[in-house]
Amino acid sequence: MNFRQLDLNLLRVLCAVYRFGSVTEAGRHLALSQPATSNALARLRTIFRDELFVRSPSGLHPTRKAQRIVPAVIEQLHLLESTVSSAEEFDPANSHVHWRLSLSDLGEMMFLPPLAQALRTHSPGSHISNIAVAAPEVSAALDAHEIDLAIGILEGKRGSTASELLFQENFVAITASNWRPPKWRSGAQLSATQLASASLAVASPAATFHGSIDLMLSELRLNERIVLRARHYGALPELVTRTDLMAIVPLMYANSLAPRYDVKIWKLPEHGSRYEVSMLWHQSASPDLAHSWLRGVVRKLFQRESPH
Repeated sequence: MNFRQLDLNLLRVLCAVYRFGSVTEAGRHLALSQPATSNALARLRTIFRDELFVRSPSGLHPTRKAQRIVPAVIEQLHLLESTVSSAEEFDPANSHVHWRLSLSDLGEMMFLPPLAQALRTHSPGSHISNIAVAAPEVSAALDAHEIDLAIGILEGKRGSTASELLFQENFVAITASNWRPPKWRSGAQLSATQLASASLAVASPAATFHGSIDLMLSELRLNERIVLRARHYGALPELVTRTDLMAIVPLMYANSLAPRYDVKIWKLPEHGSRYEVSMLWHQSASPDLAHSWLRGVVRKLFQRESPH
C-alpha cells in the first residue's frame, strides 16, 4: 500500500464502517452523503488492496485484514484526538508533563522546593528536572528545546527568548554573629572602608547566575579581598560560622540562613549591589496552556514588588 495516499478522513470512514457495519450509517455519523462514503470506501479498498468489508444478511463484516488493522487505527485516532484536545485544554491535575528547568545551585536551593511542593499538590502526575545550563547558553538551550524554563539572574540573548522579571533585590554580606568590622558602633550597614578590611568568600556557580558578585566587587575594587572561592553556595554558612570570613550572597539566601545558622547579615554599600531575577522561556511556548500554567505557578510563588 502507498501510505501517502491515506488521509485522516479516509481513516475516519474506515473506523465508522467497522463500527456500524453499514455505509449509510457510517456516512450519517460522519455527516457525509452515501455516495461520498461509498467513494471513500472504494479508495480504501484500493489503498489496502483488500475488500476490507464483505456483505452479509446482517450488514458489512470486516475481512481478516480489517479485523487486524482497524482496532489499532481506532486507538491511534483516539490518541490523536486526545493530543489535539490537550493543546486547547490543560488540566494540571491529570497532566504528565516532564518540565525541564535550568537553575543554578542556589536557584535549586531557593526555588525548587516550593515549586516541587506546588507541583506535587496541583499536578502530582507531572515530573520536573533541573538541567544546569550556563547562563550565556540559556537562550540557545531554549531555542533547542533542551529546557522549558530558566530562572535566575539572566538576560535573554535572542529575540526568540521571552522574559519576565520576578523580583529585584540586593546582595548582602553574612558573617559569624560575633564578627565585627573595625570602627563599628552599631547597626548592620557596612561602609566601603569596613568592607575593604574583610576577607571575602564568594560562590561561583556554574549555571544561571552570571558574575554579578564579581562585577560588584570589581566596581568596588575589592577583588583582591577574595580569599576563598567555593563552587556551591551550600558551603558558605559553615565557612563563615567557622572562620573570620565574610561571604557575599543574595539577600533572599541570607534571610533563609538566619533561622538555621548563627550568622549576622550586613548591608553592603549601595554601589553595584542590585540584582534582578527573571524567568526566561522560548517565545513559541507563550501561548501553550500548560507552559502558561507553569509560568503562573512560578509567578505566584516568587514574583514580588521590588524593595523601595
